[in-house]
Amino acid sequence: MFGLGKTKSLVGLDIGSSAVKAVELRMKGSSYELVNLGIESLGQDTVVDGAIMDALSVSSAIEKIFNDQHIKTKNVATSVSGHSVIVKRVTVGANSEEELYSAIPYEAQQHIPFDMTDVNLSYQSLGPAPAGNGTDVMLVAVKREKILNHTNVLSQAGKTPTVVDYDGFAVYNAFEVNYEAPPEEMAALLNIGASIMNIVIARGGNPLFTRDVSVGGNQYTDTLQKELDLSFEDAEKLKQGLEISNVTQEQKLPHLRSVTEILMLEIQKTFDFFRQTTSTENIQHIYVSGGTAKIEGLIDQLKAEFNIPVEAINPFQRLVVDGKRFDLGYVDEIAPRMSVAVGLALRSFD
Repeated sequence: MFGLGKTKSLVGLDIGSSAVKAVELRMKGSSYELVNLGIESLGQDTVVDGAIMDALSVSSAIEKIFNDQHIKTKNVATSVSGHSVIVKRVTVGANSEEELYSAIPYEAQQHIPFDMTDVNLSYQSLGPAPAGNGTDVMLVAVKREKILNHTNVLSQAGKTPTVVDYDGFAVYNAFEVNYEAPPEEMAALLNIGASIMNIVIARGGNPLFTRDVSVGGNQYTDTLQKELDLSFEDAEKLKQGLEISNVTQEQKLPHLRSVTEILMLEIQKTFDFFRQTTSTENIQHIYVSGGTAKIEGLIDQLKAEFNIPVEAINPFQRLVVDGKRFDLGYVDEIAPRMSVAVGLALRSFD
């Protein structure tokens, strides 16, 4: 998407609603090796719906990760999502790269509901359109203020923002490197963070459709807090599978299930819309990432609802991870939360 510089050595930095996550990779032969890994929790309301509300807290968290993990690389790839980000697959009446470049500004005006002077625009050619003339293109527009919201915080932390990507594409990058999906398989990637769920539907190496929904792990916390009369901290612990006094498993599970049903409704609506607008084929496999992937019962409920294979993404599955440098149990435990950061770190090798 938005390359802001020329350099290639990058740290993938995912600024989420609940934590900042950092990953640095390098090539080892024909594989990618994990060099650095860090995660730093953020306070409640520090980042809300993808917008950084407390820049000082976020820049301090970034500095702490880099200092604690002794990360020397200053160039950073980060990503954005939410309502300030529009991602659309469109067919453009152009058959060469030059024609495409000339046509994109006009096409963008037809599809982007923002003033074009207020956005950064990028696109990726997906090859000739299956029906008729023209080229299929993935069009991306992000409000400039959204990008500045992130890049200013990175600069404040002494880092150089070099790439700004879209969360869903970052997850897809991590997925592609770690999984060999059959080329004909229609797969849905659900990246469920604290406040936003990115849904990417892809097949044969191409994302076909994306949607961001304002639901996520925070809804589990809010429901537990309200229904069981808990503090925010206790509700968070309970959501993460830890035990707290005076609350049994039987009391907790119905509330987790009720929020999972809200998520499944949004997922079903997205799948239905995809079938109506893009492809009549059914989704054949679901992959889940983000901190919410570990919510008790979520993956089982998705399997039961959609009756297809569902699994959590492990973005370190095919990476070289040195057991002498990293606690492999810890890496495995946090894996679903790190998918965006791994996907961003992979931008070093574009």
